[in-house]
Amino acid sequence: MAGAAQIPLYSASKVAQDAQVRQADNGLCWASFGEVHNSADELEKIVQAVPAVVAAALRQRAWYFVPLAIGENDDTVVAPDYTVDLGDRAICHRNVRFGGSECIFISTRLMQDRFALAFEFLINVGHQFVDVVGVPQSFAELTWSQATSDVRGETSHDAWESRRRALDRSRGNDVDERAKSSYFESTFADALAVYMLSLTIDFDYADLREREYPLLAAPALAERLRRVAEMFPPNAGYEFEIRYRRRG
Repeated sequence: MAGAAQIPLYSASKVAQDAQVRQADNGLCWASFGEVHNSADELEKIVQAVPAVVAAALRQRAWYFVPLAIGENDDTVVAPDYTVDLGDRAICHRNVRFGGSECIFISTRLMQDRFALAFEFLINVGHQFVDVVGVPQSFAELTWSQATSDVRGETSHDAWESRRRALDRSRGNDVDERAKSSYFESTFADALAVYMLSLTIDFDYADLREREYPLLAAPALAERLRRVAEMFPPNAGYEFEIRYRRRG
């Protein structure tokens, strides 16, 4: 494999200018650059999993699948191939603004498999959507009712921590409204991402488990996902389904 000194680093602006941007049927813009080790068809399937209603809110954005995106002070550079040294410097994604548009560079070579790559892209889409649209009231009411009923676990560390702060019993009857708002944003972005991931690939819910927090109970997640599916129906060719594993 070529050493780090033999692999040139390109500015994010040059990659954005040189890479061929495509538009998926749902309207999202995306491109690939360098040795990403994913075919155009594989990437298109992941991008097209974003429901058209969600994609419509993200018109001023484009996603670039690159081998490695590296933060250099306030700048972003892209490596067109992978080395261990460059991989140690890279991060999962970098957001860069060019004028009125936002470009998101996703490091495909930091992902172990298609599952990880799809989830990295879709969780980014989920947060971008929340930034633009906010959280639907019906979803906020559902998640808050679950939290106040002490439903076990959450969908991410951010959601778990903001829920804990919002419901800190040491505050008496007071609720930390900032933490509550952060909780709604995290849980909605998480649920939207998990829903879109389920449209992209079959996976076991336990695969999302992390050590820092307990995973949300499956029936509670199913409630959230069904609410999201009602608001954002799948695009043609994609199907939403929840299957429960029978205990042996």
